[in-house]
Amino acid sequence: MPLFNDFGFTEEQKMMRQSLLNLAERHLPPEKIRELDRDSGWPKEAYKALAKDGWLGLLYPERYGGLDGSYKDACILLETLSYHYACFATTYMTSAIYAGLQLLYNGSEELKQDYMVPLIQGDIYIAFALTEPQTGSDAAAIKTHAVRDGDDYIVRGQKWFITSAHVADYIVLVVKTDPSAQPAHNGFSLLLVDAKAKGVSIKPIETMGRHTTHTNQIFFDDVRVPARNLIGQENRGWRILMRGLNLERMAIAACGAGNAQKAIDIAQDYATQRIQFDQPISKFQVISHKLADMRIKAEIARLITYRTAEMLDAGWDAKMETAIAKIVATDNDFECANIGMQVMGGAGFSMEHDMQRLFRDSRLGPIGGGSNEIQRNIIAKLMGL
Repeated sequence: MPLFNDFGFTEEQKMMRQSLLNLAERHLPPEKIRELDRDSGWPKEAYKALAKDGWLGLLYPERYGGLDGSYKDACILLETLSYHYACFATTYMTSAIYAGLQLLYNGSEELKQDYMVPLIQGDIYIAFALTEPQTGSDAAAIKTHAVRDGDDYIVRGQKWFITSAHVADYIVLVVKTDPSAQPAHNGFSLLLVDAKAKGVSIKPIETMGRHTTHTNQIFFDDVRVPARNLIGQENRGWRILMRGLNLERMAIAACGAGNAQKAIDIAQDYATQRIQFDQPISKFQVISHKLADMRIKAEIARLITYRTAEMLDAGWDAKMETAIAKIVATDNDFECANIGMQVMGGAGFSMEHDMQRLFRDSRLGPIGGGSNEIQRNIIAKLMGL
């Protein structure tokens, strides 16, 4: 049985997936993944390999050193990386998609040349910071603010749950520049902040899973940011943020589909080798049906993800579809890991097997990137409810 269903892929896309899988296996063998998860390490070597082979530029124009790839190409990349190790895909998304594409779509040519091109080349890593301690689902309530002072902005505030900020060279930061704006999101702006600047301090947050790309608190204490580092127009940050939400949801869905397939492979491999009552436990209907349910859930996640990607490639305004894809893929990912734990029993619960890591890592999916409850609000609103 093939690793993934590749119906509808071009020969180039099939080769792309195999190349990425080979890269991941070469630079992140199982023992290295377990070490990173145990020690909260970061996959520097593997990330550099992605850069060397040009993958960081997949969604960027050729004139900047990119590959002019499609959204479907991005899904293939993220599903493949997440299949190998969920945090590897997240490492890619954070800088090359969430942060970097803000520079591509909205940054000045100077910012693109000085920061986006080095990002594509793998010379710098950029994190993205929106969430705050008092604002999660209610993103419009952010309090971190920036005040213009001559040729600089002065930033004060705090961000929370910021992925990979501990290894970032720069941060795409969402701030409030007009505190009197009504509605509040009309007063937002985006700034590119040096993560090593005076007044910036970063502290890790200990979490149940995603230990490699763990989240962080960031404190900004009178941090000076050059005004030329404004991304887009002042007080127009909310509008440009909204442009990236469809892509973010699609990307998270692709990662969920990959991780779900990995759970199937681990559980199936265990079930066909575990002997009870003189036969593999996969021969018992109660186990084979669980594996079949996992396969159904993973395939549904893939189907909705790739259909959504094709809609985005066609220029479709797929707000509802990306919200649906995010819900379906992340819920199914967690359910696959949960069923996989049950199939493996005590072995799945033990740290020597990888299923417990997939279970821990998959739990973030329905929470992060706009909780699945918020996605349902979006769907209901688009339905006119």
